[in-house]
Amino acid sequence: MERIKILDKKQIQQKIDRIAFQILEDNFDEQEIILAGIVPRGNKLAQRLKKVIEKISDLKVSVLKIELDKESSSLVGKTDIPVDQCMNKVIIVVDDVLNSGRTLVYGLGLFLNIPTKKVRTVVLVDRSHKLFPIHTDFVGIELSTVSQEHVTVVLDNEGQDDAAYLE
Repeated sequence: MERIKILDKKQIQQKIDRIAFQILEDNFDEQEIILAGIVPRGNKLAQRLKKVIEKISDLKVSVLKIELDKESSSLVGKTDIPVDQCMNKVIIVVDDVLNSGRTLVYGLGLFLNIPTKKVRTVVLVDRSHKLFPIHTDFVGIELSTVSQEHVTVVLDNEGQDDAAYLE
């Protein structure tokens, strides 16, 4: 199957910049937000969003790393910071690609037992193949694809230039 580049390095950075401004607009009255990045690429994306948000504002941004067992049929996950430290704060769950929605739902599930100010979601690519009733608040690009196609996001700290591919 042919590999088609749908986003290059410059376009990915433009998407990150735009999403950062949207997050800032949505949280203009907040002192602090938590970007909860789903490992591996969601966490890398969260780190990049943090840099941009801190560059354009005085908003305090913390990054929480979410590790999920994506193959499990039930929620199995852990965070690098205790979830109760997110109580009464704005939490933004970040992932690279939204396909069925299972990973994003599991990521959100980690915060169900604590009170929060609000919870939002960010994805770089939304494939619109949701099997779960999940809503994305901030999206880099939405694609209409067939279910046999796959979207791969590569970020430069994996040793290659940033890109998103349809395969």
